[in-house]
Amino acid sequence: MNQRISHLASERGSGTVVTTALVIMALLLAGVLLAWVAAVHAAMNAAAAADLAALAGADTARGLRPGDPCGVARSLAQANSALLESCIVEADGQTVAVSAKVPVPFHALGIELYAARAKARAGAPPLDQTE
Repeated sequence: MNQRISHLASERGSGTVVTTALVIMALLLAGVLLAWVAAVHAAMNAAAAADLAALAGADTARGLRPGDPCGVARSLAQANSALLESCIVEADGQTVAVSAKVPVPFHALGIELYAARAKARAGAPPLDQTE
């Protein structure tokens, strides 16, 4: 009987260690999941901002709205919480290609963990295109 009591006494507290390990694993998994969701959200925002900026720039290049095509694309990207990295009005004068970036900051330290980037191109279809 003494041997059984000493055996049980040696395992005292092991449940606490296992529970602590499980809680730490759950918190790490939740952190990874939240980081993945933030990255996917930023990628979707970058794609939408690039598409909209390219369309607005192309409309401006075609003369459908006043202004500079790249200036309009930049302001539209900023309105969608993105940074316009590049803007090119192509040789035909009606097509605009843009690249936009949406950062994912780590708010506690103010650093950028990830930046989602997207490219888009918009313009009038070529006249020599056959259907």
